[in-house]
Amino acid sequence: MADAHYIDGDEKSVVIVMTSGPGTPQRCATPFYIGSLLAAMDASVSIFFTMEGVRLAKKGVAERLTAMEGGKTIIEFMRDAKRSGVKLHLCKPAMPGYEMNLEDVIPEIDEIDNASALAEMILNCDKALFF
Repeated sequence: MADAHYIDGDEKSVVIVMTSGPGTPQRCATPFYIGSLLAAMDASVSIFFTMEGVRLAKKGVAERLTAMEGGKTIIEFMRDAKRSGVKLHLCKPAMPGYEMNLEDVIPEIDEIDNASALAEMILNCDKALFF
């Protein structure tokens, strides 16, 4: 049973577009949890932070934010997703609108990309989810 895989045949890819941020904390844990589950099921998973979602990639924000009172911090969900193999991408053009520069970005981010990278990811993935 150790060789069992949840996805048969070709590798599946999922892009999760993360537009939610500190303004809607109750929406911030689920994308990382789902991403972790999908990665554990052998899918290639990327989470792309854009719009208010970029604020989660700013040092100090996800460390203090929880989806519900007394719950795990969002950074813990992000780190769980990373351990599962999820890749985290940050929208560079959205950063200035949230007063972010490269020095502000948490080390968990794998890539800082532009909008065309997101468009390409969406066009090439098997499934796209939006939060």
